Amino acid sequence: MPRIKAITTGSVPSFLDVILNFAESDKASSMESQDTWLSQLKGKRDARLVFYGDDTWLKLFPNMFSRADGTSSFFVSDFTEVDLNVTRNVPAELKRDDWDGMILHYLGLDHIGHKSGPNSPHMSPKQVEMDEVVRGIYHALENQRHLGSTLLVLCGDHGMNDAGNHGGTSEGETSPALVFISPKLRTIFDGVECPIAFQNGAFDFYEKVDQTDIAPTLATLLGFPIPKNNLGIVIPGLLRFWNEGKRIGLMEQNAKQILGVLLETFPSSPFNQSNPLEACVDTSDKGERLACLWSRIRARAFEEALFDVKTRGVMLQTFLREAQNAMRNTATNYSAKKLYSGIAVAASVVMWAAAKSAPVFVKQPIVGLWFTFTTLAYGVMMFASSYVEEEHQYWYLVASAWLSWLGVRQYAQTSDSGNGRIFNDLWLIMWAAFPLATMRVVRVWNQTGQKHAGESDIARDFLQHHTCILWTIVCILYVAVAAKMLPKYQTLIGRPATLLSAVLLCTLGLAFKVAYSIADSPELLKGLPIAPGILSPVELTTHARAVFTGIVTYSIAFSFSRQETSSHTSSNKYILAKDKALPKRRHETWTAHLEFLHGVLTFFLMTQSRVTNIPMFALFELQMRNLASMNLSPSEISLTAIILQYASFFAFGGSNAISSIDLSNSYNGQLGWADLVDICVNDTASAAPGKLERPLE
Repeated sequence: MPRIKAITTGSVPSFLDVILNFAESDKASSMESQDTWLSQLKGKRDARLVFYGDDTWLKLFPNMFSRADGTSSFFVSDFTEVDLNVTRNVPAELKRDDWDGMILHYLGLDHIGHKSGPNSPHMSPKQVEMDEVVRGIYHALENQRHLGSTLLVLCGDHGMNDAGNHGGTSEGETSPALVFISPKLRTIFDGVECPIAFQNGAFDFYEKVDQTDIAPTLATLLGFPIPKNNLGIVIPGLLRFWNEGKRIGLMEQNAKQILGVLLETFPSSPFNQSNPLEACVDTSDKGERLACLWSRIRARAFEEALFDVKTRGVMLQTFLREAQNAMRNTATNYSAKKLYSGIAVAASVVMWAAAKSAPVFVKQPIVGLWFTFTTLAYGVMMFASSYVEEEHQYWYLVASAWLSWLGVRQYAQTSDSGNGRIFNDLWLIMWAAFPLATMRVVRVWNQTGQKHAGESDIARDFLQHHTCILWTIVCILYVAVAAKMLPKYQTLIGRPATLLSAVLLCTLGLAFKVAYSIADSPELLKGLPIAPGILSPVELTTHARAVFTGIVTYSIAFSFSRQETSSHTSSNKYILAKDKALPKRRHETWTAHLEFLHGVLTFFLMTQSRVTNIPMFALFELQMRNLASMNLSPSEISLTAIILQYASFFAFGGSNAISSIDLSNSYNGQLGWADLVDICVNDTASAAPGKLERPLE
């Protein structure tokens, strides 16, 4: 949504626009009242606009389009239908002459990037598909008379990094393509080399422009006013359609429009001074610098004998570029007073928390030092954007250091002398170092961040090419979780029925992951004796709902089961007096319940995770058992949990870029993008309003 705003208004989006990108309400992010090239085109010519593709446009511009068919952008596993729903409308629209503008927003390439990266085997076929779409449209422009003056603009709202994500500052993310296509462009670009030779893996272009330049360029080429809040500049190369005098006039219109924005942003700057200096001296005040440049342009306009058209064009371009850069930087100028106030409040909260925690840290100074260092270092790190982008490196380092300390301490406490000391010490060293070894494997499971996002990792470069190993581990884990989900006490239905229920539930979960992989990541099933159509009669929503219903039913049913009280157990296990045995029984009962719920939770989290991430649960289980043997104090357990929860977030492929959020599993079992209440209504009503015609698969 932020990039669509930049393309249509010519203005710089704010961080709030990124947040509103996730809002489901049509009114939360509407641009109906903002000045855009769509509203200018529709207002001046009473134009009819049509749209097909990402339904974000329909939320941003309600009542703007005469005909429209939107598709959701959040089901990133759909590479095919989401684009076919757009392409199927194109041939019929090209034959009609009752529209003035048509917008097509394809999502397939973006979805492939998010799921598999730019080197995905799905990428090349999708690019060929898009080539055919462009070829078909251009063929219509050449051969259909009513399209003779039509301009085709092919652009991307963003690029992607080596991991397929966007929202960062890498060259791949900030360098989307922009192509203006029309048979009439041959008259001004005849003889230009096309395509440009690809050199040294860099991004080569005829000309680099800002994304905000699209709005004023379209306004100039199609003959309607530039949007009021535009900060873009008409692309100079496309001004060749006009002679030099007309070009200067168009550039002046662009400059006067941006001047209106500058007057509101820098109200105290002297933009109307009549006697500017011959040379605008360098100044730290951006408003004064721009005011000086504009005043020189106004003054020289009356000195035609000393002021040729070419020089005036250079001055206008200088003013436009500097104004654009100044306004782009202004968009990120925040109130220092408010920032300092926020830091002061945060510091006060930290000091208050430290005061409350002081009694605990006094008793355990080592934990206090670790916690203090981790908190302060993390806070300082947040002041640098590069550290924010690579935050995972910090948590991997802290986790490794903390686990190393725990391992060294465990070895020092348990090592002893005597017979077999060498073998005993060797075993203790290996056991103490085990969490550190698992951490080393976990940190290379998914490469994340910005700098190393595209490098080799286990999930993408090993498991995707060794699918037999992947699914063997997954099957073993589901069997292990089924065993862990068995209550360690007598249930109301008996152990055979309980065992059957656990096996059935885990089988449903495994079947769902296989069905999901068939639809979402078929490359993970290559080489396996699984027919793609074996699970197709059952929809994914039905699979998911069966699993979730089973989890809830199983949890409730076996959470209210009676404890085993056989005479054998009582006579051997509870040898204490009656008044002392009861607390022990209660403790063991609660422990058994918690272990049971932990198994159910593990099963749920595995079902909601990517298939390539499921093997990490085995490492986490082993890590937990190792840490449990160290007899950690409550404070040490709390600090360990804090550190490992951050480290595991990044290990699963997360990052501080919003674009890296994997939303596909969030909609398991849903028919549409409704709220939870609406979903419950849809389940009970056979014809609920707003229900999709076909469930998302």
